[in-house]
Amino acid sequence: MDDVHEVSAGGVVRDASIAASIATGQVMTAAASGPAQRLPRAEVTVRRAVPADAPAFATTMATPRAQAMTLQMPLLDVELWREKLTKAPPGWTVLAAEVEGEVVGNLSLFPADPWTRRRAHAYAFGMAVRDDMQGRGVGSALLGKALELADNWLGALRVELGVYADNAPAIALYEKHGFVVEGRMRAYALRGGEYADSLAMARLHPRPPRLPGALAQ
Repeated sequence: MDDVHEVSAGGVVRDASIAASIATGQVMTAAASGPAQRLPRAEVTVRRAVPADAPAFATTMATPRAQAMTLQMPLLDVELWREKLTKAPPGWTVLAAEVEGEVVGNLSLFPADPWTRRRAHAYAFGMAVRDDMQGRGVGSALLGKALELADNWLGALRVELGVYADNAPAIALYEKHGFVVEGRMRAYALRGGEYADSLAMARLHPRPPRLPGALAQ
């Protein structure tokens, strides 16, 4: 269950123009939503995404489970993905996961509420893994790298996300990485002709940075 974006504290991006221009376009996180399968773990390389990754991002988001478990609309073309990767908003970090040189997953990490200075310590993320690569550690690799950046380089005290309430594998992944459920949003999004609930989850930095030496006295 290692695999599994409009998100803020309650799971919603409040500026539609920013939501439309985000690098990967999904803020609900996507993971395998079917029965758990024991699959061989892949050797995953996580790197910063580039515009040339647009075709692979589009392919990932066109797979049925990735489509169903995010907020993406169907039939987005490659050029739209290329534009999103080229014009990601300030403060965003977009990661790509490669297996044997092929991009099979992505994650965007971004300020949860860039309009409010008092929430500068909070980040959010959204990710997706191609259907045929779910359950092989791709999601864990992406999330691990994102949390390393958030904890050690971005000054994030809190990382938050929204996930569909019926996406058990994704929820299990996040719990494994220290996230807890903070609330439930009823009829959060229209999905395949039915409204679906979402869970708000968050993780606090397990070891917040301290001042060095005498400054800590």
